[in-house]
Amino acid sequence: MELTTEAARHPHVFERAFNTGRIELVDQLYEPDGVLVADGEQLTGRRRADALRAHLDLGAPVRVNPRQVHVSGDIALLIVDWAIEGHIGGTATDVVRRGPDGFWRYVIDNPMGSTMAA
Repeated sequence: MELTTEAARHPHVFERAFNTGRIELVDQLYEPDGVLVADGEQLTGRRRADALRAHLDLGAPVRVNPRQVHVSGDIALLIVDWAIEGHIGGTATDVVRRGPDGFWRYVIDNPMGSTMAA
């Protein structure tokens, strides 16, 4: 899976990786300490991969529709509508960072954005 050098393309790279069903491709889109917010918890490492795998195991494709992209230097805020067909969806509030290699990766992936109750 090829990463992107354009912040606005990152959600589409995620979509392609997710739709392969391969967790190793999805996980490479995160910084090593990148956070996935799931059920109000901040998950990293193995716990992040396990939470992502649970969504992959639904066996349905994800569709993304980036709504807003705000870039400041090597940091970007992405607001992305998404849905796993027939299962779940939301509006993500994500922070990505351009690494030294020029590719964007998740620092914080908050799939439910502000719609999640605190």
